[in-house]
Amino acid sequence: MTILRDLSVLWSLFHILILFMLLYRSRYPRRKTLFLTGITMGTLSVLNVAGLALYGVGVMGKIFILTCTLPSLLFFWFISRDRNGRFFFTFCMADTVALWIIDVTNLVDYYFGGEQFILMFLGRLVLFPLVEWMAVRYIRKPYRELQEAVPKGWGIFAGMTALYYILLVVLGNFPVIITAREQELPAFILVLVLMPMTYATIFAALYRQLLLYWRQQGERVLQEQKNMLEAQLDNQQRIRKMKHDMKGYTVTLSGLLSAGKTEEALAYLKGMETEVDALSVQLCVNPYLNAVLVHYAGKLEAMGADFKRDIRIGGEELPYMELCQILSNGLENACDALKGLAVEKRQVSLHMRYNKGYLMIRLRNRCRDELYVESGTIPATDKEGCDHGFGLISINEAAEGLGGTMTCYTENGDFVLDVMVSCSRE
Repeated sequence: MTILRDLSVLWSLFHILILFMLLYRSRYPRRKTLFLTGITMGTLSVLNVAGLALYGVGVMGKIFILTCTLPSLLFFWFISRDRNGRFFFTFCMADTVALWIIDVTNLVDYYFGGEQFILMFLGRLVLFPLVEWMAVRYIRKPYRELQEAVPKGWGIFAGMTALYYILLVVLGNFPVIITAREQELPAFILVLVLMPMTYATIFAALYRQLLLYWRQQGERVLQEQKNMLEAQLDNQQRIRKMKHDMKGYTVTLSGLLSAGKTEEALAYLKGMETEVDALSVQLCVNPYLNAVLVHYAGKLEAMGADFKRDIRIGGEELPYMELCQILSNGLENACDALKGLAVEKRQVSLHMRYNKGYLMIRLRNRCRDELYVESGTIPATDKEGCDHGFGLISINEAAEGLGGTMTCYTENGDFVLDVMVSCSRE
């Protein structure tokens, strides 16, 4: 029946890999990540199963850290986008959860299955997919958002999970396998019971951080809406003032013309035209998008930035709430990026096209020379380390909500944000 034991080990190795890949973030595109992972981890799994068949559970259990854990740790560290506490916490968490399942099924098989490996095989056959389903259903999305939203403070959690992993390995395999040391089983079982409780505490703390992040995002959106409303209110007040003063303007102009002062009258008209133009700026036909664009055009102008626009939108019915969110976050990130650059380097360009039910947006701005973002990835939300991470999650969610996509990358010293969304009401 050792064939069931060997199959359960191979099954476990395969699902440790799946569980980890559900949670971590690679710095390579998905296809390249899957190819490299398949080659490396496939070879590693085959070698460990072969070692199990040749040397047995007792020997391989003692050297498993050297034959599997450390090689896989180095490989995934190499291809991971996060090379800090976030990565180590994710790696150790996936390994400890998998090791917990392995130890529990091993004990169940020892006490109730007569070491025939049937209960071990069936237990792992069910528990690993169940844990993965729970990870996809309840954990993956908020955990990914946590990785984006909380760039620091992961070290202590990574240390806790690493110690748990070492504790399970040592207690379970040294000096011999735990089932051969019945007097130590109570302590080992207590550790197995304590571990889920510890993870529940960790995730509760992280979830509070996520709630704080969502609150900050909401406050930022509200602040931008407040700024735009204040700008519109100021504009309306100026319009009312001009209407009130129009009679005086007419009297002055009539007086100049009656006195034959044609040049002075023309100069006066030109001044009036300039003031009227300033009150009726239209960068986009859509009034909602125009309010956002006028607000940020003024903000960029105050920074001395060169803001180039190519907006080709007519009177189409657009989902303005989501589009205003996309533009506000994208332009706010651009403003943040330009603050750290010399005035002569502050350049932003915005292209918007509507075609056959789809709206395409490309926002390009100058960025720091050392910033590198690969297409298909989202930079970490760390204001000190990256000027573009904050708000990109909101942009991505808004784009996905409209059945579209968002892509960002760096190119020739520019940060480029591409968004394509469906504006069809069907």
